[in-house]
Amino acid sequence: MGTLGAVAWRDAVLREYARLAPGYDRRWSTYIQAGVRGTLARLGARPAGAVLDVGCGTGALLAALAQSEPPLGVRLAGLDPSPEMLAVARGKLAPAVELRVGWAEEIPYGDATFDVVVSCSVFHYLRRPMAALAEMARVLAPGGRLVITDWCDDYLACHICDHLLRLFNRAYYRAYRERECRVLLEALGIGPVRTDRYKISWLWGLMTAVVQKRGGPLDQRSAHRSDTAADA
Repeated sequence: MGTLGAVAWRDAVLREYARLAPGYDRRWSTYIQAGVRGTLARLGARPAGAVLDVGCGTGALLAALAQSEPPLGVRLAGLDPSPEMLAVARGKLAPAVELRVGWAEEIPYGDATFDVVVSCSVFHYLRRPMAALAEMARVLAPGGRLVITDWCDDYLACHICDHLLRLFNRAYYRAYRERECRVLLEALGIGPVRTDRYKISWLWGLMTAVVQKRGGPLDQRSAHRSDTAADA
């Protein structure tokens, strides 16, 4: 965990978001909506089954999924360590959307529970990114999609902000370049990775990575074709 221990880091995160929660949507509206749009545009096929938003914050992505036309008809769930942020989310989401307090490194769901696991603007806070990714992969069903959107350190403004926050914000950890994000996800080893970086304003840029977990119907059909060819 470096110079800041796990307990101290978690306390710093909780204090920061308890303070930010009441005005979070108003203060960061443009950035939040750009992140939601960028994530949904790169998600691929419409989600089916069950969707988990890890670090759901005030529920912007879940709200966008819930308001999809035509309706998705899927189970939606959100996880966040901040009760104050979840309280804001609860006010904008239907009772059917499940919200839980929890950390990305300790997701309180069983194996292979969700068909899509998404995390938006969370990765730069994670001091144990591989532990969090392993948990997301664990709760993702075979054939499901893991989607990560975050700041992209390839952009100058993000790089400068990253440097300053590392110095002055105890809750913050680090931003990643697109290549670094891809390396982490490839090390996870659950399936093919595609990444995309993009500007959301003249100043700021994001990246979205999508991983398709092996073991779904397409993989099974491919394996069957390979076995058939081998037997021929």
